[in-house]
Amino acid sequence: MDNELSAFITRYVKEIQNNNAAVFIGAGLSKDAGFVDWKSLLENMASELRLDISKEQDLVALAQYYCNENGSRSIINDTIFEEFSRESGITDNHRILARLPITTYWTTNYDTLIEDALGEAQKVVDVKYNNSHFSITKPQRDAIVYKMHGDKSLPNETVIIKDDYEKYYRDHAPFLTALSGDLISKTFLFLGFSFSDPNIDYILSRVRIDYGKECSKQHYAIMRNVQESDYPDNKADFEYAKRKHELFVSDLKRYNIKVLLIDEYAGITDILREIEKRINRKNIFISGSAAEYGEFTEKEASEFIQLLSKSLIQKGYNLISGFGLGVGSDVIIGALSQIYMGSKTINKDRLLLRPFPQGIENDDTRKKLWSKYREDMISRAGISVFMFGNKKDRTSGNVVNASGVEDEYEIAKQNGNLIIPIGCTGYVAKEIWNEVLENLDDFYPGIDSEQLKSAFYSLNNKCVLEKIVQNVVNFIVLISQ
Repeated sequence: MDNELSAFITRYVKEIQNNNAAVFIGAGLSKDAGFVDWKSLLENMASELRLDISKEQDLVALAQYYCNENGSRSIINDTIFEEFSRESGITDNHRILARLPITTYWTTNYDTLIEDALGEAQKVVDVKYNNSHFSITKPQRDAIVYKMHGDKSLPNETVIIKDDYEKYYRDHAPFLTALSGDLISKTFLFLGFSFSDPNIDYILSRVRIDYGKECSKQHYAIMRNVQESDYPDNKADFEYAKRKHELFVSDLKRYNIKVLLIDEYAGITDILREIEKRINRKNIFISGSAAEYGEFTEKEASEFIQLLSKSLIQKGYNLISGFGLGVGSDVIIGALSQIYMGSKTINKDRLLLRPFPQGIENDDTRKKLWSKYREDMISRAGISVFMFGNKKDRTSGNVVNASGVEDEYEIAKQNGNLIIPIGCTGYVAKEIWNEVLENLDDFYPGIDSEQLKSAFYSLNNKCVLEKIVQNVVNFIVLISQ
């Protein structure tokens, strides 16, 4: 990742953490889900008009021509409903965006991908796609999705032809006002957006003229660079397209929009994952279960878990727990005592609990559901702490290593989490500690080896509880800087 992209991620992460970030989603982000872009949507209509869609740039005018020729927009409405009502999977990009602690989403798309992704992330979403929605606020909402061009469910109200755009400032004034306000107060990231939409051009121009460049926030757009492979048979066309794109990118600076160029669209997913990873560095997943506590008495283990949870909350970290047997209840007690002591209220963002569903008799069903729970929890964290990790075998009654903790370790590695095994607690945590010890540079690259080794060894030292907690906290700070 080059310096420009890294600097953008650092700034945008800070804006997200300060609740000053917004996302604008264009049609390009929905293509991976199988939805059409504007040109594909209008391709057959252009053919009926005896026009070549590849030569058309003004698609708003093209849609209007088709409406004129047919005397109504009924066929356009039917096409929108059919194309955007098909079953489709949520893309990785939408899932990552939904998991981020962002509250404001704008889109010109008719599909429901971002709303579906937010719902999947268990967020309460307030969707607004017509003026009447502005007078209603969904209780306890986590995010707002503004669909400024309408929704597939009401295709006759979607914005697509010239008539719609010409009347937009009058018929959709609340959207113009809301977007103008957000452009002034929030840092936008434009994704899958071509900036060819007349409404966006109008709003950006008004904000620039009314408030001046100095009063507007810095915004960003991720775009694919023009590639020579796009014009395999005509180098002159490639040079022309490249030069025009350079001028276009430069012109966006007038609106305080900085364009970040990538070679392929897959780069968007990599950037979003890096943003999520950095955001999640403040989220710690605590993995562990215990039918017994090895060298610790039950009382010592309980005090240790509570003290560690309390210390992590105090240091500004958020905790995620699956309520593991013999561990989870103490995580909750320690975390809540510090949360309440610090703010006199319970902040649901500081402690996320995902108790595993019980009473599922079918082994395969239970394993699949629990695996999904684990993936969901760990995807929300950037750091995974492992302690103890044992259970009683159902058949023999003997204490054995907890397979669930082992699974969580594998998921955490796949997710790219920073791994913190508290070896002195024994069992699975000790086995993870041994494995990581053999590959310290792979697990924690870029850290001074002597400092890293000393800090990592401290995780295996059984000493007074306060010292163990301090060792864990110090190690987390060291590797997450």
